[in-house]
Amino acid sequence: MINIKEDEHLSRLNHSCAHLLAQAVKHLYPNAKFWVGPVIEDGFYYDIDLGDKVITEEDIPLIEKEMKKIAKDGKRIIRKEISKSEALEMFKDDPYKLDLIDRMDEENTVISCYTQGDFTDLCRGPHVESVKELKHFKLTKFSGAYFKGDANNKMLQRIYGVCFDTEEDLNNYLQELEDAKARDHRKIGKDLDIFMNHDLVGKGMPLWLPNGAILRKELENYIYKKEQKLGYKHVYTPCVGTVDLYKTSGHWDHYKENMFPKMQVDDEEFVLRPMNCPHHMLVYGNTIHSYRDLPIRIGEFATDFRYEASGAVKGLERVRCMCQNDAHLFVRPDQIGEEFKKVVELILDMYKDFNIKNYSFRLSLRDKNDKEKYFDDDEMWDEAENKLRSVLNDLGLKYYEGVGEAAFYGPKLDVQIKPAVGPEVTLSTCQLDFLLPRRFDLSYIDSDGSKKIPVVIHRAIYGTFDRFTAFLLEETKGNLPLWLSPVQINIIPVNNEYHLEYCQNLMSELENYRVELDASEEKLSYKMRESSVRKIPVTVIIGQKEVDNNTISYRLLGSSDTITVTKAEFIKYIEDRIESKN
Repeated sequence: MINIKEDEHLSRLNHSCAHLLAQAVKHLYPNAKFWVGPVIEDGFYYDIDLGDKVITEEDIPLIEKEMKKIAKDGKRIIRKEISKSEALEMFKDDPYKLDLIDRMDEENTVISCYTQGDFTDLCRGPHVESVKELKHFKLTKFSGAYFKGDANNKMLQRIYGVCFDTEEDLNNYLQELEDAKARDHRKIGKDLDIFMNHDLVGKGMPLWLPNGAILRKELENYIYKKEQKLGYKHVYTPCVGTVDLYKTSGHWDHYKENMFPKMQVDDEEFVLRPMNCPHHMLVYGNTIHSYRDLPIRIGEFATDFRYEASGAVKGLERVRCMCQNDAHLFVRPDQIGEEFKKVVELILDMYKDFNIKNYSFRLSLRDKNDKEKYFDDDEMWDEAENKLRSVLNDLGLKYYEGVGEAAFYGPKLDVQIKPAVGPEVTLSTCQLDFLLPRRFDLSYIDSDGSKKIPVVIHRAIYGTFDRFTAFLLEETKGNLPLWLSPVQINIIPVNNEYHLEYCQNLMSELENYRVELDASEEKLSYKMRESSVRKIPVTVIIGQKEVDNNTISYRLLGSSDTITVTKAEFIKYIEDRIESKN
């Protein structure tokens, strides 16, 4: 979906349409006063003081009608620069504009206003030439909004809208918005009982419900088996660490603002851990290692805590408490290429199973001029970046470089995914690290008996289970594949009196799968509809014919075709679909 704010022409068009909205509102409600009307990713909004008037659904068509009338009139939009004193006089009856003007520098700020017919608004612009260019718009929603975002201030009316050059572009975009609403993982997560949030727990702290726990456990089992085959050893480590631990790793200096505040316990200072690498460094350092032991692959499904601004948290996509599919590979320098290759192959193997196709590789490098964000060691960085670039070239990967996107301790390969909803995000990562092994004084005994420092590869295949689940729900619209679905099979008797016993016996025979039996007294059509609404992949319908013939009739989610098979054929079909991840 296009980002209107980042498109120069659409941004100008929507900024102008915000003024068209304000002019129409002023015609309909002469006492209206206006705060700000910025362009946003999906259009524009304007915050308006309408006194005691509260906008309702019935008001929106009236405002749109007035906007169309003004646009048809075709007045030019005229820019004028004024002094601060002129601005104060012009908007002397509008406390919201006066608040903006009062905060402007008398000498260095160019104050401009735009006039279209009988309406003038304080604005930096730019705008289109005439209101006749603003024909293809739609007011999309409305809500309340506190003045300056402060709950202690007055509640204003916020009206949202969007504008395009043509009716076709507008309709296409509105359809995309509807699709985005349908795909929003927060709505799907609620409808399917995947997760919830509660103010008593806190913002960005999701609670995984039973259905969500099943889904997450299946994701864990899938990647755990993959990692086991590749020689990973899983561990459990604490969700807290001392401040000294993160001072040793360097995170305290480079990542402190993203951590929760420290806690004093007896004579120690703790923080909730934001990442797992310091703990894994200590796990490796617990034992003396020979060069023959390497590579050592330490994995963990680890709960981490990161401070996110309350306005940034979003469902499972952006959280303060997350579970990472994390691992750290301790390797000799001569093993970097082969181990890095195996990580990339694991990522691509997982993407194939989940049918993820729209992705690209980003080589994330440091910004050499940023000495605050990145550990200051040019020689180490040059060695790490050149090594990683060489590995990617040897693997034949197509990638682009992102300066300033590296971790503070080393460069990384980020897999950038274009999800069905929203902007591009990072899903999987693989990072090269020469720094942390030094800071934790890690070593192995080389073939000549000397101590050598290992290199660490940090990698996360899913990223976090939280964000990956959000991604899955939006990609599939909640239509999860059979192997992942919390409820795989729903059995419905046509008549409880005659068919329930057969269904109960069938449920016992399908005990290896996640099966529910709908024995309610509702009509068959209602039960079928509920099974579809709950996105259950397979619905079994048992009537007298199935009882008499000892067979099973079923429908697949999204299909109206009913298929009748033997029990053995049905079980084989289910097993094949689960095994194939189809």
